[in-house]
Amino acid sequence: MAYQIDLSGRVAMVTGASSGLGEQFARILSRAGAGVVLAARRMERLKTLRAELEAEGGDAHVVALDVSDVDSIRAAVAHAETEMGTIDILVNNAGMGTTQHLTEVTPEIYDDVMTTNTRGAFFVAQEVAKRMIARSKGTAPGTFTGGRIVNVASVAGLRASARIGVYCMSKAAVIHMTRVMALEWGRYGINVNALCPGYIDTEINHYQWQGEAGQKLIQMLPRKRVGKPQDLDAVLMMLCANESHFVNGAVISADDGYAV
Repeated sequence: MAYQIDLSGRVAMVTGASSGLGEQFARILSRAGAGVVLAARRMERLKTLRAELEAEGGDAHVVALDVSDVDSIRAAVAHAETEMGTIDILVNNAGMGTTQHLTEVTPEIYDDVMTTNTRGAFFVAQEVAKRMIARSKGTAPGTFTGGRIVNVASVAGLRASARIGVYCMSKAAVIHMTRVMALEWGRYGINVNALCPGYIDTEINHYQWQGEAGQKLIQMLPRKRVGKPQDLDAVLMMLCANESHFVNGAVISADDGYAV
C-alpha cells in the first residue's frame, strides 16, 4: 500500500529559500500540497522560485527576510500571515558558514555566524511560535492549533570539525535550543525538531568538491560521497507531517553515517 504525506491546507514558511537546501525544502513542501512562504534576502531568486512552483500548480508567496534583524523577522512573519494565512510549519533554514582556524576568527566573523545561525534562528522560531501558542490558547484566529518547527542544524553541531569551529558552535547551540523549545512549547501542540544534514552538494559549495581538498574530504566520508538536497526530502516530510505528532525534541542526522 502506498503512503503519501498530504499537507494540503497547511502553510509552510521556509527561511533561506533562495538557494540550496531552502529551495529544495520549498519545492517538496509545495509538491505535498502546502502553501509555501518563501523568505530570504535575495528577492529576485525568490520570485523565480515562486513562478516555478506556481507553474507546477503550487501556491507560493515571497517575503523579504533578514534573520539578523529582529524587526525584519517580525515584519516578514506578519506579512506572510496576512498574505497566506496562519503559519503551520516553519522550516528554520537560513544560515551561513566560514572557514578558518580558530586563531584566525575575528569578532566580526564570530558575530556574523552566531547572529545568523543561532540568534536569527531563535527569533524566527520565537515569532512563529508566539502566534502558534496564541491560536492554541484561542486568543488568535486559526482552525489548526499547534504546528511543526524544523530547525535546520548540521552534523557539525554533533561532531567537531577543524577550521569550521564557530559554525560547529552555532549549530550545536541550535540543537540544544531545539530541545528547550520542544520542552516549553510541546504543551501547545507545537513539535520542534532538529534536522542535521551531513555534507550536501549545493550551488554554494559545489566548487569545493571539485578541488583537491574537497576530493580528499570525500574519501574520508563513510561511503565516499556527498549528498544531494533531495536526499533530505524524506526526513523533512516526516517532521512536517500531521502524523508526526509524537516526534518532539528529536535531533535527526541525515549524514550518510558520518557522525556514527
